[in-house]
Amino acid sequence: MKVKLVPRSKIRVSRKSNSKYAKLKEAIQNLKPGGEALRIKYNDKKELNSIRNIAYTYNKENNTNIRSSSDSNENMIFFYIDK
Repeated sequence: MKVKLVPRSKIRVSRKSNSKYAKLKEAIQNLKPGGEALRIKYNDKKELNSIRNIAYTYNKENNTNIRSSSDSNENMIFFYIDK
């Protein structure tokens, strides 16, 4: 077997990867302190954890303080930024 390292730019990608959470990432970027909150409906705990991880990763990468609150009866989570 012959193994060779090649630059990533030499690899053709046949499809563009698109996260199912792309809209969430875009909406999180538009949050303003004291402004409107995001309301997201989720199906199960696994999806809830994925949604929270996206928000917390955004916090870490951008040094922001997006907070969350969830309503487990309605399967909804809210994201907002305090003043």
